[in-house]
Amino acid sequence: MSDGRTRFGRRGFLGVSAAVAASLPGIPAVANPSPRAKADVTLRWWGNNSWELRLPGGKVVLIDPWLTRFKTGTYTKEGADPNTRIEVDRGLIDRLVDSGELHADHILVTHGHYDHISDVPYLAKKTGATVIGTETHLSLLLALGAPEEQLAIATGGEFHTFDGYSIRVLRSLHSASGDRAKVAFAGTRPLSRRDRPRVISDLLEGGTLAYQVESASGFAVMNFGGSNYVEGELAGLRPDVLLLPAGGDRVAEYVPRLLRTLGFPPYVVPTHWDDFDFPLDEPAKDWGGLTKLRDAVAVASPGSAFRVVDHREVFTP
Repeated sequence: MSDGRTRFGRRGFLGVSAAVAASLPGIPAVANPSPRAKADVTLRWWGNNSWELRLPGGKVVLIDPWLTRFKTGTYTKEGADPNTRIEVDRGLIDRLVDSGELHADHILVTHGHYDHISDVPYLAKKTGATVIGTETHLSLLLALGAPEEQLAIATGGEFHTFDGYSIRVLRSLHSASGDRAKVAFAGTRPLSRRDRPRVISDLLEGGTLAYQVESASGFAVMNFGGSNYVEGELAGLRPDVLLLPAGGDRVAEYVPRLLRTLGFPPYVVPTHWDDFDFPLDEPAKDWGGLTKLRDAVAVASPGSAFRVVDHREVFTP
């Protein structure tokens, strides 16, 4: 608590350190896993869990695009002020889209928190992209002014094919923190257009989804927007690139169990590890989880390449 207001921190650390993970049974060392298909997808990181996936034929999929990065104090000792006003830097988005630097055919929403969803309505308008999310996510987006005809509901389990790529929607879980392992701004809330979210506590988690985007050649990228998952949803999936959030302090064997379930992906790229109170045009500043994530991956899957991407940098597998 601070000055009478409830604040939520988003700090979280791996539940399994490198030293502990090394002692866990059933975690085999793997040597040099290689991509299972032609690497024809390029990735660009826009900070936090904002990813741009460019596919053959010029198709683009955005995941949790949040470019505005208004200050919240999320990674300070006090945590995020729930009364922080939601802002959208339309000038920035206009420049990126109008210049041709950024566009989208699909926008994938993992959950409804401010650092994942705030810019999506305006980006949807600017790009004409189809937006996928849960009922709560779409209700929030609609209340924020997103075009209703561009919204496509998902519950997890959907497997859609499009021109040159596919999108697999997976039921997932949001990370939890604190002694009681609670999800910040939890819950669901169908909204009307008149019930417009104003502050970040209005943007509820609303259920969490994960996604696997696969090119026509079979090259697959999997993304989690929170440091948790439903293990049974992932059975048989073998992504070539895993976008893995830092954190996971309340998840048993967060890293080793996930990498084992996914067959030890050739590339593990950290996501959601930068302090987004700092500008996107500066190098990313680690909020404290990056080294722990790197160490845990090295122990659980030493043959996986751990590739750190900086703000706006392109990663080509």
